[in-house]
Amino acid sequence: MSGEVKPESVPLCPLGMAAGHEQELLCIFGTGDLGRSLGQRLLQTGYRVVYGSRRPHSCGPLPPGAQVLSHAAAAQSASLVFICVQRQHYDFLEKLAPQLSGKMLVDVSNNLKKNLYPEANAEYLQRLIPGASVVKAFNTVSAWSLQNGPSDASRQVYLCGDSAEAKQAVTELATKLGFGVLDRGSLSAARELEDFPLELFPLWRLPLRLAVGLTAFFFFYELIRDIIYAYVEQGKDQSFRIMVSLANKVFPTVSLIMLSLCYLPGVLAAVLQLYRGTKYRRFPDWLDRWMLCRKQLGLLALGFAFLHVLYTLIIPIRYYVRYKKNDYIISLIKENTTREFHTPSAWRQDSYYSMGILGFGVYVLLGITSLPSVSNALSWREFSFIQSKLGYVTLLFCTLHTYLYGWNNFLRPSYYKWGTPPTYMLSLVVPSVVLLFKLLLLLPCVDRSVTRIRQGWERTEPQGKRDESLTA
Repeated sequence: MSGEVKPESVPLCPLGMAAGHEQELLCIFGTGDLGRSLGQRLLQTGYRVVYGSRRPHSCGPLPPGAQVLSHAAAAQSASLVFICVQRQHYDFLEKLAPQLSGKMLVDVSNNLKKNLYPEANAEYLQRLIPGASVVKAFNTVSAWSLQNGPSDASRQVYLCGDSAEAKQAVTELATKLGFGVLDRGSLSAARELEDFPLELFPLWRLPLRLAVGLTAFFFFYELIRDIIYAYVEQGKDQSFRIMVSLANKVFPTVSLIMLSLCYLPGVLAAVLQLYRGTKYRRFPDWLDRWMLCRKQLGLLALGFAFLHVLYTLIIPIRYYVRYKKNDYIISLIKENTTREFHTPSAWRQDSYYSMGILGFGVYVLLGITSLPSVSNALSWREFSFIQSKLGYVTLLFCTLHTYLYGWNNFLRPSYYKWGTPPTYMLSLVVPSVVLLFKLLLLLPCVDRSVTRIRQGWERTEPQGKRDESLTA
């Protein structure tokens, strides 16, 4: 017997086990990147690992401490087997059905695109080997995460399966590896798990589309107002302003609007709860999706704010600005005149810069606390205070910054080129509405009602109206 097994077994390194302690042996089918990384992680955690390979003697480099056997011998040696091969190579597993019967099989495979097969890979594997307990798991974890340990972005392992015992074993194993586990139910959820890695920034799609749409709209809006208008009405070529001046109007506009859109759904949700008199009715789907992507909206808004700051910092070194400044000084010298110091203008300009600096500072704080490594160190009350209370403070500072920028220019007809309002006026619409509604919600009588509703209180309907709703 030993003479038959010995040629199949290729120990890569002495296992160095303690004499009185037998470590659990796990089997891995597949010696690719994921299989090697998973084996290395298991060995570091204290498990013994045996690989099943078609060519035990020439399967390439594997983690030190692992063994390599044929598929049949490896399957017989362990009670839990990781299937780290693609679905199109599952045919050989059907021949191993006797050896795999009664085993726990962990399917980690993914597909190249959605709906590639009529059934999920894990369901297909269960049909091939009906005597085994198949669990879908680890397919959302990359080889890099396994090699370097779970990080904040990849610490979650999703699993599903029909066997509670097999899922419990995989859960304990994943926990020992340092991952959190989320049970998605029966094996019928395998297709959903296999679609997860194919999603490309699912929560970023709406914010990105909104950012691109707003940027394009305000860019062409400013192009018409500043460049085309000057060429048509005044015969001036102002096209050089596209690169900096237009960009430095578009970026802060988009940033302020997207920041206000982070807090508008919360206001709408509060108004809806007040109207319904309960928190136990679902919000509309569009509002649910909107609230789920608020973090992404805020991060994109912060990115546009950073661009605005960078573009503002280069203003003094621009050729156009230096030319206009020198031209102004020379004109004063030629006229032998001076301009009196205007205190209201100094107040307005200093207030304008101060609001911008304070707003951007708190803006950055919001962005930092949204990072998982930072938010995980905060209590829920601390996180809520920063993201909600300081978030509205940020919106207030940035809105005041924009109001001070415009000041009384809205009274000047020359600012309405071809009858269109300046961009800063358009950017103030949404944040002003959000702040106004938030101010109304902070009124003691309104705030008290919202707090009671969110604590579980429900407004009771008249008996007659309730009966009508039940019979409808």
